[in-house]
Amino acid sequence: MSEDQAEEQAEDQDEDQDEDQAEEQAEDQDEDQDEDQVQESAPVQDRVSAPEAMRHAVEQLTELLGRRPESVSSLRPTEDGWTAEVEVTELERIPETTSVMASYEVVLGLDGQLLGYERGKRYTRAQVDGKES
Repeated sequence: MSEDQAEEQAEDQDEDQDEDQAEEQAEDQDEDQDEDQVQESAPVQDRVSAPEAMRHAVEQLTELLGRRPESVSSLRPTEDGWTAEVEVTELERIPETTSVMASYEVVLGLDGQLLGYERGKRYTRAQVDGKES
């Protein structure tokens, strides 16, 4: 084989390798796109209903605090689940109007499980919108 033929054969081999690599990359990209489509079409977790979220908030906060909440003053859906404001009697007094209340913010996941809670304001039962009646 002449030197020119050897060079030509080496160039042909290089081109074949480049083509093989290009094909492999194209296959990898196709597989990645297929995986992305599967992930996008995965079912979204169902959100519990508002009444269920309220029940979960009360039950789980009762378990943590050892006191049963008196009411759920607000409930709103969020991107990750629900947020509720729950009113709890912190300290019972006589007369009842002097009992100490607390407002808790409760964060629930889409499935209604408690993710976190935080006590906000404390007030006496007689207070209305931050003013004593």
